[in-house]
Amino acid sequence: MKTNNFMEVTFKAISINESFARLCVAGFCIQLNPSIDEIGDIKTAVSEAVTNCVVHAYPKHNGTITLRCEIENDIIKIVVKDQGIGIKDIDKAREPFYTTKPSEERSGMGFSVMESFMDKVEVEHNGDKGLVVTMYKQIISSEKQVGNA
Repeated sequence: MKTNNFMEVTFKAISINESFARLCVAGFCIQLNPSIDEIGDIKTAVSEAVTNCVVHAYPKHNGTITLRCEIENDIIKIVVKDQGIGIKDIDKAREPFYTTKPSEERSGMGFSVMESFMDKVEVEHNGDKGLVVTMYKQIISSEKQVGNA
């Protein structure tokens, strides 16, 4: 079955909206009939991406986060974009345990968590300001799993 669909929301970069983002993505993914584990993986990765924006992108003021989800066939593409201060060295930031906020007891595992729960994660600069994190996951729906059993 070929399914093509998308949604996009923009919200204030405050911690309370992390759960809103999780629910938006989970609700949108339902059309692919994902397993509970697949939804959990996606929600965890979205939490990390949004939390990174809230904590790191806007240290001195609140900005906005744009969340876009696209479905093509059985692949969900999730884009989390901010207009914050960005990251000078993206490769360094993707290393496990690297953090710019050790005094706040940050673990530096955000990108590692995203990568462990998604099939592919891309991180790039958003023009002169902010970052774009793009995550992909193939959904192997319950219907497909039953057919392969």
